[in-house]
Amino acid sequence: MLRTLRFHFLKTFQNSVVRQSLLTLFIRVFGVVLLFGFTLFLTQKFTPQVVGQYDFVRTFLFAIGSICLLGFDQSILYFKGRLYPEYSLGHLKKVYLKMVLMLFFASLLLLVFIVVLDASVVTQFFSDDATYHLLLKASAALFFYGLSILNVEVFRALEEIAVAELFRNIFKYLPIIVVAFLLVQWQLEPYLVDAFLLSFVFMGILTTVLTFYFFTKIPATYSTDCFSSREIITHSFPIAVSGMAIFLMMSFDILFLKKYFGDATVAYYAVAVKLMTLLSVIILTVNITVSAAIAASFSNKEIDKVQQIVQNSSRLIVAITLPAVFVLLIFPEFILQFFGSNYVVAKEALFILVLGQGFCAFFGSAPVYLNMTGRQHIFQRIVLLALLLNFILNYFLIPSYGMIGGAIAFSVSALFWNFSTALFVYLKDGVKLFLS
Repeated sequence: MLRTLRFHFLKTFQNSVVRQSLLTLFIRVFGVVLLFGFTLFLTQKFTPQVVGQYDFVRTFLFAIGSICLLGFDQSILYFKGRLYPEYSLGHLKKVYLKMVLMLFFASLLLLVFIVVLDASVVTQFFSDDATYHLLLKASAALFFYGLSILNVEVFRALEEIAVAELFRNIFKYLPIIVVAFLLVQWQLEPYLVDAFLLSFVFMGILTTVLTFYFFTKIPATYSTDCFSSREIITHSFPIAVSGMAIFLMMSFDILFLKKYFGDATVAYYAVAVKLMTLLSVIILTVNITVSAAIAASFSNKEIDKVQQIVQNSSRLIVAITLPAVFVLLIFPEFILQFFGSNYVVAKEALFILVLGQGFCAFFGSAPVYLNMTGRQHIFQRIVLLALLLNFILNYFLIPSYGMIGGAIAFSVSALFWNFSTALFVYLKDGVKLFLS
């Protein structure tokens, strides 16, 4: 028995996808620990109102940033899969430069919109004079935020996996952690949001310098472009819509909670959401690792290999996710108390969020499969339907049930698009995304 287990363990560990996934997961877990340590620091040293503003701006960047990125952060991996091995990855630099230019103009357009927007409209909706200025500051930093996100995925496309994961999960937090500590020492806590936004300006510049350095290590190509700007948009925009919809599903609850219950409730609920991201990190880690392999195998019509990849990823996701699910479901109040006694009010919301995400783990590579196989428009329609469902549920549930309503809305909509994607893929390709 032990010999058989040892054989299967060694065979599994020899799989390059498994090894890379475990390395990536180790870095991400360390990043999650760092993030939660920082969250503990914030909840202990800053008022719930300031923490709520920070989480509101953070949510705004995630949601609106996904629009301005136009899906480039995911499609860059798709184009890498298309370029390799027939063409030199030097072509990827041309694709990257076009993406940066389009990102800049999209961010500029949004900033102009916020500038010309009547501040009284925002103030009236949120019943808060400070919200418009928060949105204005966040819009000004949006390009640098998007640039840093895109650059990290370019690192991954250029096979700098460790560097990509270090920036994604650790390095991007270090500037704001250092500055937040200084703000407490200097008694300047209200400037937390400003420090957070400036940290992305710094990261955008730093990652751009590194990106060009990594490109210098690739042989230059002088042939015509492999992909036109139109083709880049054609493949990226459906991903952008899907990504925007997913981030909006994680934003509507925050927006409605801020409107009806204020910044403090946003802070409490955001902690529950961050605890749920422990599970999301596992799912995302494995899926990002296998996404390029799915694209390459599907492009070569190797369906059996695609099935093997997605089943291996599903098994790995479930095996790592379930222990974390059980811990969070059994000890929600105990865990929330670490953030402060006030944060225990989010225990019911945390229970619902974790339970929903635990079920989503069984759908494995559903979040990336359609995007990596050229069916972005199908995934877009599925996620938009889920977004509509999410908005309706939040609209009706949050005013009456607060954080619990937001948790129900997110969990139901997430299960809807995961199940719908898995069902479509099985009927169309005969590939089982669900763990079997």
